[in-house]
Amino acid sequence: MTVTTWNRLAESSVLLDGFHALKHAVRFGAEVPVAVAVDREAALALADELAPDVRDTLDALLTQVPESTYTSLVPRPHPTEVAALAVRPPRATHLDRLAHTPRTAPVVVLDNPRNLGNAGAVIRLAAGFGATGVVTTGTLDPWHPTVVRGGAGLHFATVVERLTAAELPSGPLFALDPEGDDIRGVKLPDDAVLAFGSERSGLSPELRARADHLLSLPMRPQVSSYNLATSVAMTLYHWSLGGFSEA
Repeated sequence: MTVTTWNRLAESSVLLDGFHALKHAVRFGAEVPVAVAVDREAALALADELAPDVRDTLDALLTQVPESTYTSLVPRPHPTEVAALAVRPPRATHLDRLAHTPRTAPVVVLDNPRNLGNAGAVIRLAAGFGATGVVTTGTLDPWHPTVVRGGAGLHFATVVERLTAAELPSGPLFALDPEGDDIRGVKLPDDAVLAFGSERSGLSPELRARADHLLSLPMRPQVSSYNLATSVAMTLYHWSLGGFSEA
């Protein structure tokens, strides 16, 4: 029955790949219709150690399956040998949350990102900082299984959607660019929209033209760039400190 349910739901569901993705999804209210583990007791022992708040929920969810069954259900086995399917939050609900004002935390925009792992790392960061959400433009699917794996299931702790540049939520748009003003002299408001360019080509002309402010991160001369997730982390940390204004 478990495999039948999995196969019926797989196309329309979010793959939670590994114990940590399942733990976070459950913790932040995801609807999980099916979950499997090769060693159920080992998974529950992990819950006892790392997530006692969701241990009982996982106890009710997890079904033990043979390793061969587990590997047939996932594209790339996870070391914890745990996997689940979750219902993706409604797009309309996410759009409402992005449009709601006043916002108490920024929205992160990844402008035409290319690397699935980087996108997942950014979503994990955004969830940790309590950002309102992460929006991507371009062709990358921010709910791709590799992105969800990189985000450790924290897609359910924030808003994650793909929009066009014209559909971005309201708020002052701060775009990170090497030619921008030093971020250390700028206070980032809670309703900021923080835009980061592609790993390869930087900001698109469309988004750069829409920016209200261009900001740069401090960087040693002759160092060409930071990793995308590192840039987002530095910017969100600066926002969390409140920044300062030069008188």
